[in-house]
This record gives sequence, structure tokens and C-alpha cells, in this order.
Amino acid sequence: MSKQDIERIDDQGMAAWETGDADAWVTLLADDFVWYDWTQPEPIRDKGAARKYFSSWRKAFPDMNSKQTARVVGDDSVAGEIEWTGTNIGPMEMGGKEIPPTNKTVIGRGSYIAFIRGGKVVEFRSHPDAAGIMMQMGFMPPM
Repeated sequence: MSKQDIERIDDQGMAAWETGDADAWVTLLADDFVWYDWTQPEPIRDKGAARKYFSSWRKAFPDMNSKQTARVVGDDSVAGEIEWTGTNIGPMEMGGKEIPPTNKTVIGRGSYIAFIRGGKVVEFRSHPDAAGIMMQMGFMPPM
């Protein structure tokens, strides 16, 4: 794949998160993908679970507005940093637990790496700054 193809897939992924379109996100995943997210107790390996996890973020922060702050594109991968804002008006699922809404607006940050083969994401690694989010929501003292 060309770097332009990888950038296009990454742009589609960012657009899916920006619009809250879980179906658009899931269509980017290969049938045998694996998604590692350190807030989850186990890797995500099926599209139904990927859709549910994606939707849980949008349920917790339905007004989420995200932007990419950095991107590095390789021959078969892309890595990015993101920043987003959102108001926590829905329950949040993290680490297998549900956290009640706080109605607080937060600035979230994170990074990800996607490995792409055959035009699909075969491995995705997401690293949301859960501690930063928890501090802003009042669940942890500021460091």
C-alpha cells in the first residue's frame, strides 16, 4: 500500500470517531483484527465488541470533538496523537466497570498505532490518557 492509502484509511478512522459512526469505524477493521487498549482487560477481537467499545466512548461523551495533533505514516502503519473535548453526560465504561456521568467537560488526549494490510486495519493499539480524564472528572486527585 502507498503512504497515501494509509493516510486515507487513517483519515476515515478519524472521521468515524469525529462523527460517532461506529459502523464506519468497524468497516476499517480486517476480519481477523486485534485491538489492544490498555483500559480494557482483554484485547478486542471481534467487530461486535469493537462497535460496543467505540460506542461506549460516544455514549459517555456524545459531544466529543476530536482532532489529530500529530501523525507518522510508515510503509504498513500509522501512528497518531489526538486531543478531544467532550462533556461526560453518559455512563463511561473503563476497565470492565461502568462509571456514572459527572456532567464535567474534559480534554482528553491519547495516541494510537494502526497496522494495515490489504487495505484493512489488522492491529490497532490505542492509549487513551485515562488518568488525565479521571482527574478532570474528579475521580482522582491532580498529580
